[in-house]
Amino acid sequence: MAKYTDLAEDIVDKVGGADNVKEVRHCVTRLRFYLKDESKADTEYLKNRDGVVTVMQAGGQYQVVIGNHVPQVYEEVVKVGHLNDGGEVPADDGQDDGKKASLFDTFIDIVSSLFQPFLGALAAAGILKGIAALMAALGVATTSGLYLVFNIMGDGLFQYLPIVLAVTAAKKFKMNQFTAIAIAGALVYPNLATLFVEGTNFFGIPLTLPMGGYYSTVLPVILAIYLASKVEHFMTKITPDNLKMFAVPMVTIMITVPLTFLLVGPVANTASSWIGALFTNLYAFSPVFYGLILGVAWQVLVMFGLHWGLIPIAILDMTQNGSSVLLIAALLPCFTQVGVLAAIYLKTKEDKVKKGVIPTLISAIFGVTEPAIYGFTLPMRTPFIISCIVSGIVGAFLAFFNVTAYSVGAMGIFVLPSLINPANGSFHSLIYAAIGIVIAVGLSFAIQMFAKVPTLYGNAVPATAGATTGTAAATVVDDETEETAAPKTLTDETLVSPLEGNVVALADIDDQVFASGAMGQGVAVEPTVGTVTAPANGEVKILFPTKHAIGFITDAGTEILIHIGMDTVKLDGQHFTAHVSQGDRVQAGDRLVSFDIDAIKAAGYQITTPVIVTNTNDYASVEATTAETVAFADDNFINVKA
Repeated sequence: MAKYTDLAEDIVDKVGGADNVKEVRHCVTRLRFYLKDESKADTEYLKNRDGVVTVMQAGGQYQVVIGNHVPQVYEEVVKVGHLNDGGEVPADDGQDDGKKASLFDTFIDIVSSLFQPFLGALAAAGILKGIAALMAALGVATTSGLYLVFNIMGDGLFQYLPIVLAVTAAKKFKMNQFTAIAIAGALVYPNLATLFVEGTNFFGIPLTLPMGGYYSTVLPVILAIYLASKVEHFMTKITPDNLKMFAVPMVTIMITVPLTFLLVGPVANTASSWIGALFTNLYAFSPVFYGLILGVAWQVLVMFGLHWGLIPIAILDMTQNGSSVLLIAALLPCFTQVGVLAAIYLKTKEDKVKKGVIPTLISAIFGVTEPAIYGFTLPMRTPFIISCIVSGIVGAFLAFFNVTAYSVGAMGIFVLPSLINPANGSFHSLIYAAIGIVIAVGLSFAIQMFAKVPTLYGNAVPATAGATTGTAAATVVDDETEETAAPKTLTDETLVSPLEGNVVALADIDDQVFASGAMGQGVAVEPTVGTVTAPANGEVKILFPTKHAIGFITDAGTEILIHIGMDTVKLDGQHFTAHVSQGDRVQAGDRLVSFDIDAIKAAGYQITTPVIVTNTNDYASVEATTAETVAFADDNFINVKA
């Protein structure tokens, strides 16, 4: 059991249970629940619960204030409540502009969240597939035990991807996981393609499969489990209790599997046929234009399983002519993924993203892009769009120079040998493909370096842990093992002003949590200059992705939280610029964050900025300045006495 499991279970229960939660997010110190009925929440209990600082109800949000270790508590809350498979919030954490997400955005969020729980295994499988391909390229016999074992290890997860997705989709759509597995198992039943011969029907309706079957597919099983969840929920309501154990899953499977076979297969086949005809005509019109469009569209076609409209045509072309140019534009999109992933690795401030990108980048080099697409670039959106656009440019380049493949099956870096003409030994296609790889990686990397890298988890702070009771819950502690940190010997310290402006007593600010002193003692400033500087020598411990709040620990052990404005997390980083990163060492007076006062006010937010000593309980007293105004680096802004 994780450290915060008991707390998370209690919070979920006291907000009215998981069924009462429409959505939960978190910001720098608070869990932000959107509840169906706030009257079901036991507010008084939560306010007095160890590990909870206080509770606020504002703007349609039920805010449970935790402190700086809110990311870990959030992870446990979504796990125990089955509220979100990803465990952490997306990049728009804290936003509530009243607009509903588009269907496309909803689709991306759902698909990417389903991959998050097994992304590590997916990346590992991709690397193992690459190792098997490397063995084959080096001459290891594909019939040898060594090659077969590595190929099976790498390919197994991808072959039975629908079953794995059935598990995560069942959690997402809140249905029985084993019923979902039974449905997915039917979709990947062995030899299904040979069983459904022409003329096979179900009550007179023809049964057909997508051209490639359901192995390795994504969308069919997600749609199937979504449908199954609706059937299961309905059956659970109307079925007598003594029959539910077998009747509910039986009816759910009986309805879902035939409907999937009857609807998904024919629709996929029809769409694939249209795609095949479209691109065949495009090639006849202009090979370069064909390469551009196919390069842009390929990754999207694969996501929807529509690429099967082209693959049989390309294989037939290869069989008849000994070579083919039809899929050349589809050979190098994996390297545009490599380029954007490399840029993401260099630019992201999220430790979890930085760690996860490395294996997915390696997998992409080997031609396996599912971990990259579903784990990072698609949910971030911008990197995926960059990858598709650059893939189109590279596809047009390859088509212009008539790059030709002489065998099929190789992926990633191992595609190069298949471009050597066996008839005359010509390296023409290989050379231009190698140039295409350089363009794919270099151009996508360069564009992504100039573009913003969206936050994926809404938290650029590595795992931290703090005290779990009272006001000490807000303490900033760097302890990745989640064990209690050794107590520090604290000394008296004087902090200089990190802001310039008019002084406001904490009790007078428009935020109950800060005004009550629940987060600790300190003072606020109504800034006249949009800059925050370091109040002492020390280290930046927390810099929230939205840059509206910064956690700082001085060399003497004083832990400071500077929260720029009220509820400015909803700005999602707009009008804020960070000049430091989490973990940076700074000197008193160094610039930390700058912000546009007028723009923030124009957006409807107060700019009053609390400066809080979050480990107030460690000191005998915390005394704030009595001056009416302060300038940068003014002495005696806050005095702490041990």
